Amino acid sequence: MGVCPSGSIGTLNTMIDKRHKEALIKIVGKGARFHCSMAQYTTFRIGGEADALCFVERLSELQQTVSYLVRENIPFFIVGKGSNLLIRNGGFEGILIIMRGELATIETDEENTPEVTAGGGLGLNALVTYCSQKGLGGLEFLVGIPGTVGGAVAMNAGAFGEEVEGVVESIQVLTPQGKLETKYRSELAFSYRNLSLPEKSIVVRASFRCVQKSREMVSRKVSDYLKRRKATQPLEYPSAGSIFRNPKNDSAGRLIEKAGLKGKKVGGAMISPKHANYIVNTGEAKAEDVLTLMGLARQKVKEDTGIVLETEIRIIGGKRESA
Repeated sequence: MGVCPSGSIGTLNTMIDKRHKEALIKIVGKGARFHCSMAQYTTFRIGGEADALCFVERLSELQQTVSYLVRENIPFFIVGKGSNLLIRNGGFEGILIIMRGELATIETDEENTPEVTAGGGLGLNALVTYCSQKGLGGLEFLVGIPGTVGGAVAMNAGAFGEEVEGVVESIQVLTPQGKLETKYRSELAFSYRNLSLPEKSIVVRASFRCVQKSREMVSRKVSDYLKRRKATQPLEYPSAGSIFRNPKNDSAGRLIEKAGLKGKKVGGAMISPKHANYIVNTGEAKAEDVLTLMGLARQKVKEDTGIVLETEIRIIGGKRESA
C-alpha cells in the first residue's frame, strides 16, 4: 500500500502544490490525505496513488471542496465504495472524494406513502438492511451491489429486472458551482445505466418510494436475491462488477462466453469462469492486465458477432508512469 498520511502535506511532486494542500486541510481537516494508494479503496483492489483523497463528512465541506477545486481547475471524482471503478496504476492526478458522516445518513417518512431518504455516501447494503428492519419493500434488488446511494442513482443501478429509475422519487444534486438543486422524478432523464446530469454534478441525497410489508417478507426476498448473486457471480474474488453494458436484447456475459474467453488470464486478472462479464483480481493484478482482457473480449466479440461491447465501469487516472 502507498503512503496515505492524515493531514500530512508531503513533498511528492504532483499537480497540486503546498497551497492547494493547505486549502484542503483547512476545509476538511484530517479528512484530507495525500499520495494515497487507491487499491485499498476500490473493490477491484487495484489502483495507483491519488494526489489527494478527501473524506468529506458535512454538506458544507463538500460544497466548499467542490467550489474550490472547480475554481482552481483541479480534476476530482467521487469514489463512493470504489465499485464499478478501475483506477490505472499510474494513479489519479487530482482529488478523489469519499462522502460519509451526515452525507451517509438515512431516515424515513412513513406518512401516506412510505419513503426512505438517504445520503449519497450511504452504502446500498446499509440501505437495504435498514429497509428490511423497517419492513419497507421495493429496494431489495439493490442488495449485494457494493456501491453507494449516489452512485446507484447516477448509474441507474439495476438487478433482477429492476432499476433505480423505478423507485426514486427525488434527488438533491450539488452542482459544480456549489449550488444545491432538488430534482423530482418527472425531471430526471434515466437511461440504461445512466442518469443525465451536468458533468461533475454530485448526488448528495435521494428519496425512494417503498411499500410497507412485513419484515419477514422483505428479509426473505433479500435472502433470495443474495443466494442468486452468490450462485451466479464470482464474489470470492475482488472485481468491479459487470465490465460491459448488455447489448440490446442480449447479454455481454453470454457473448464473451460464446467467444471462448471464460477463464482467460492476463497477469493477475482473469475473465471469471462463473460469469464472463466479470474480470476478477486473482492476486496482484494491474490495471493494464484488466484493460488487456477488456480489449481482447471486445475484439473477439466484434469479430464473432459484429457487436461492439460498451464499457460499463469507469476508468480513470494513468497520466503518470505506471507503478
